[in-house]
Formats: sequence, C-alpha cells, structure tokens
Amino acid sequence: MKKQDTHRKHNFPDADLYLQCIERIRYAHRDLEQFDQYGYDLERLKKFKAMCDRFKELPDDDELLGDQMILTEKKYKAAEKLKAAIRSLMTRVALKYNNRTGRYRKFGATKLGDMTDAQLIFCGRRVIRVARQQIDFLDDVGVNERIISKISTATQEFENAVNLQQDRIADRDIGVERRVDYGNEIYDELVVLCNIGKDIWDNIDKAKYENYCLYESNNEQKKERKARLAGEETAGS
Repeated sequence: MKKQDTHRKHNFPDADLYLQCIERIRYAHRDLEQFDQYGYDLERLKKFKAMCDRFKELPDDDELLGDQMILTEKKYKAAEKLKAAIRSLMTRVALKYNNRTGRYRKFGATKLGDMTDAQLIFCGRRVIRVARQQIDFLDDVGVNERIISKISTATQEFENAVNLQQDRIADRDIGVERRVDYGNEIYDELVVLCNIGKDIWDNIDKAKYENYCLYESNNEQKKERKARLAGEETAGS
C-alpha cells in the first residue's frame, strides 16, 4: 500500500520550530514544579530536548539538494563525454557511408542532442555493437577497437552517473519525508507542553501565560501585537 504524502503540521521553518521548542523547554524547566502536577516530569522534558537535538542534526533540504545538484553536474559532463566519443566515431562512419544509407542509420546516432538519459545509454550500447559488427568495413577510416572501447568506457561512466544521480534524488525524497515526520512529532510534543504551560498560568500570570503561546506566522504575531497595544492604549486613556 502506497504511503500517503506527509504534510507539515506547522507553517514556520524548521529552524524556527527548533528555537521555539528550546525556548519552551527552558520555560518548562523554570516551571517544573507546576508541570510535575500534570505528570510532565523532568525525564519527559529531557527526552523532548534529546528529540530536538536529533532534529537539529538532520540534513535540511538545501543540503540534500546541493548533493543532488553536484551529481547532476557530473552526469551532464559524463553525457557530453559520451556524445563527443560517439560523434567522433560517426564522423568516420560518414566518410565511409552517406548519412542517408542504411549502414549509417543503423548506428541510431542522428539525434544525440534530443535523447533522454535512457536513450543515450541505449544509443551508446548500440553504437558499440554496430561498430564491432562493421569494424572490418570501417578499418580504412580509422575505426578500431581503441575508438570503440572509448565509447564503451564513456557509456559505462554515464550510466553510473545517472544511477548515482537517481539514488541521490531518492535520498533527498526520503530525507525530506523523514524531516517532516520528525518535525511533526516534535511539534506535537511542543503543543502538549504549551497547552500545559498556558493552563498553569491562565488568569494567574499573563506574562508567563504568553511564554507558552505559539504564533505560527508573522501575520498572527502582528495581530497579537496590535491587539495588545490597543488594549494598553485603552487602559491608559
């Protein structure tokens, strides 16, 4: 059964999630005596902090994307190397056969620039196979095993580069999903902690109550700040 797409439960960056967690853990340490009354003890607080530390060490998407881009660049270079090797052989073949003949078309290398990765790999293999079949007829234009081996090596290097790039793309997908899952787990624990903190200080200490309030966007922060200032102005008038 295919796993459903994972979505973030919060709408702020991972770095902000981490900082908010650390800040609320600090407040909970301050209020540990009250938290104990809710069954939220020091041991659970330590486990929460350990979760945050592990989350901080997970590679983020920029890091994973950077690794993917490095291998994509290597794949492009390997592709150009393979195309150059094929073109060099096909230049010799064209000296022997007109490019409209069946012997030339048999190589299947007329549209190198438009080929997908998979098509280019198959083209490299086909060129090697056909060149070896016709090597005796192409000897007088310089086609030999050395030239064919050059294409063979370039084809293998390109195929390896494609596989490595695909592996890195998969690693990135897995890494992003793992980070989202772990972030959601931490966010759930953060919400539990904050709900306890707000319940402790509700109608007792406004400043400490607000220590446990989560603002999930700048817009919400602005609304809260605006409402607070309006209340202060009303009280002062």
